[in-house]
Amino acid sequence: MLEQALVLGLESVPEPLLEIRDLRIELRLMRRELVSDVSLTIEDGEKVALVGESGSGKSLTVQAVLGLQQARVFQVHGGAILFRGRNLLELGSSHMRQLRGRDVAMIFQEPATALNPAVRVGRQIVEPMVIHGETSWRAGRERALGLLARVGIDDPERCYRAYAHELSGGQRQRVMIAMALSCDPRLLLADEPTTALDVTTQKQILELLEGLVTERGMAVLLISHDLGVVRRFAERVYVMQRGRIIESGATDRVLSAPRHPHTRALVDSEPSRLQLAVGSQRTADNAVMLRADGVSCNYPLAGGWPWHRRWLTAVIDAHLELREGETLGLVGESGSGKTTLARAIVGLRAFTGGLRVVGSDLDGRSYPSALRTKVQMVFQDPYSALSPRLPVARIVGEGLRVHQPELVAAERAARVQRAFSEVGLAEDLLGRYPHELSGGQRQRVAIARALILRPRLLLLDEPTSALDATVQAQLLRLLAELQQALGLSYLLISHDLRVVRALAHRVAIMRQGRIVESGPVQTLFHSPRTAYARALVEAARYATMEIPVPNPPAPIRR
Repeated sequence: MLEQALVLGLESVPEPLLEIRDLRIELRLMRRELVSDVSLTIEDGEKVALVGESGSGKSLTVQAVLGLQQARVFQVHGGAILFRGRNLLELGSSHMRQLRGRDVAMIFQEPATALNPAVRVGRQIVEPMVIHGETSWRAGRERALGLLARVGIDDPERCYRAYAHELSGGQRQRVMIAMALSCDPRLLLADEPTTALDVTTQKQILELLEGLVTERGMAVLLISHDLGVVRRFAERVYVMQRGRIIESGATDRVLSAPRHPHTRALVDSEPSRLQLAVGSQRTADNAVMLRADGVSCNYPLAGGWPWHRRWLTAVIDAHLELREGETLGLVGESGSGKTTLARAIVGLRAFTGGLRVVGSDLDGRSYPSALRTKVQMVFQDPYSALSPRLPVARIVGEGLRVHQPELVAAERAARVQRAFSEVGLAEDLLGRYPHELSGGQRQRVAIARALILRPRLLLLDEPTSALDATVQAQLLRLLAELQQALGLSYLLISHDLRVVRALAHRVAIMRQGRIVESGPVQTLFHSPRTAYARALVEAARYATMEIPVPNPPAPIRR
């Protein structure tokens, strides 16, 4: 009887939804092990996070669950991946196609490259539902529109008909989330799902995922470098370093009392804990690096002949001023016009109104060649901004070849190595191509390419969104040091208000193409004047679980 009870007891123990046992993945060409003996489990309806530095093997581990790692580059040579007791490493390609999207779905880190540029995004959302027999194309359209609205798209009809390049970075990320949720998967693998999202949408997405876990029993494996998001969302956390799990346990315990030195370093590197020497406040003696007087930018909408084409006004009557040695933070929801305004400043977008950049007045049609070395921009999506055909050393040195052709090869190589060192990249990465780097490493390459020319004005479009906490802290300190040493001016576009608070002197808030509030950075966090600014601050506190500041005073009426 005892033996029978023991057998019954063992049989009654449910299997984990997902179990990874001693997974090992190596780089084929170099025979170098990138993931070593990784083991983790996820139960039905559980929220688990996987955190670690860029390049630690997080994304590679999760991609192996669905067999999405590049077979020619990476090889799984040990371990098992069990989903409901079935070893996914032993399944054929047809069985894996049935599994992907229906039972296990994934939100990819870089939506610009994950979305098909030749197919409207609505069709891409409906396609997995039709392939898995969930619905027809006609019924799938209504379901897709509902998903787009649920993930925070203001105009689902327009987004459904749009192509990926017609959407902002945050809108593309939300499309990816809608696509992943289209077939009601049992397990969602979310690789940095809130990276490109503003704080209000980030709060909305976290609440959406929490609701789906409660309503449908869906489990989530969250990959994130944002420990605030992890603290808010996950029940358990695994910490990776150099391809190994170094610490795991309940999220509150791991993040409040880390046992491993690396975990402690990650926690201490959160932007809210940084104390940066961001330089002195602006004075009237500092030269004006950027002044916008009534700048507006329009986009043509798809369809229609030129003489009756419809236009979308992305920036409306913007007024900004940025002085030498100062950092101006530009924040707002995704699609509010922040990146469009930055592109106008660097000559990549036509505009109307007055714009003066580093002493030159721009007319919105041509861009003086002398400004190319004085003004540089770090783009939001590093993968699409870097040429896939060139090694990263040549990408970083490209500006030197164009603007300083008198440099000899040895001097140019030394400058490239110094730029790599400044942004925390190892020299052994110089010969690699962008697809061989992690998302955070690609972002650092993009920053090195901008800094190598020592510009006077640097436009940073979400420069830390793809970086882990330690590298993010390192980069912010680097930017602060360069600003003090060289008198650089930064226009910092970011949805992470902690980064803005750590680095910026002043803040301008954009909403629906308009700048609705501007002023010193402390004013935003302690006494915001507009209801929208207060909503941004409260959403940021929700997402990161920061301790609220005292209640702000009543809003000031203009």
